Amino acid sequence: MSNSRIPILEMRGITKRFPGVLALDHVDLTVYPGQVLALVGENGAGKSTLMKVLSGVHQMDEGEILMEGKPVKIENPLASQMMGISIIYQELSVLDNMNIAENIFLGREKRSSHVFVDKKKMHAEARKLLDEVGLDVDTHTMAGELSTAQKQMIEVAKALSFNSKIIIMDEPTSSLTETETDILFGIIRKLREKGVAIVFISHKLAEIFAITDEVAILRDGVSAGRMVTEGCTENDIIKAMVGRDVDDLYAKQAAPIGDVVLEVK
Repeated sequence: MSNSRIPILEMRGITKRFPGVLALDHVDLTVYPGQVLALVGENGAGKSTLMKVLSGVHQMDEGEILMEGKPVKIENPLASQMMGISIIYQELSVLDNMNIAENIFLGREKRSSHVFVDKKKMHAEARKLLDEVGLDVDTHTMAGELSTAQKQMIEVAKALSFNSKIIIMDEPTSSLTETETDILFGIIRKLREKGVAIVFISHKLAEIFAITDEVAILRDGVSAGRMVTEGCTENDIIKAMVGRDVDDLYAKQAAPIGDVVLEVK
C-alpha cells in the first residue's frame, strides 16, 4: 500500500433514505491512494447503496464527499467518472456484439473530426490499456469470444481509460475460476503499485485476507468498524458484521430423531 496518508476519498456522515427505509445512517468511509480496501457486510447492510452514492447513481440526503481534500458534488455517473471514480458491477456491461476497442470507448469514441470515428487511434489506445492489465488479445476480437475473466479485464481497462483514481469492484470473483481470480488479483496488485485505490466488495473472507490492506464493515446501514486486514481474524470481521460472537450464530440444540419420512433404494 502507498505510504501516503492523505486520503484520495472521504465520505462523511453519508445518509440515504428510501420510502420507509433508512438505508445509510451517517456512514463514514476513507480511502487512500494505492490502498485495497475491503467493504463488507451482510446482504442489506448498505454496501451497494453507499457505492451508488459514490458513483452518482443515488443522491445522498445528508453528508459530504471529498476528493483529495476538496468537497465535491457527484450529480450523476458521468460526473463520477470525470472525477476519476469507476465502478465494475457484478453483472458485467461488456457487449458481446462489439469488439474490445469498441467496448472500452463505447460512447466516447475517438474521432478524427467531429463526425468520423478514428478506429486506428481507438485500437492503438485500447492496445495500451490491454497491455496495462496484461491481456494479450487482439483489440479487434469480438467480446462474445472472450472468457468471463477476459471480460473482467476489459472492464478494468475501461476504468483505466478514464484515468481512474478509485476503482470499485463489486463481487468481482463471483463467476471466476480460481486461476482467473489469481489473474485478477495480479492486476489489482499492479494497480495498487501505481497508486490506484481499490474498493473491493466481497463475501469471500479468504479473498479479503489474500488481497486487501484494510477492512471497512457496514451493519444495518451504519459504520460498524474498520480493521487492518493483517491484524484481524475472520471471527473479528464476522462479529463486526453481525453484531455478536460467531459461536452465537447457530444454536446448538439436540433434536430427537423421528420416524423415517423418505426411503430410497
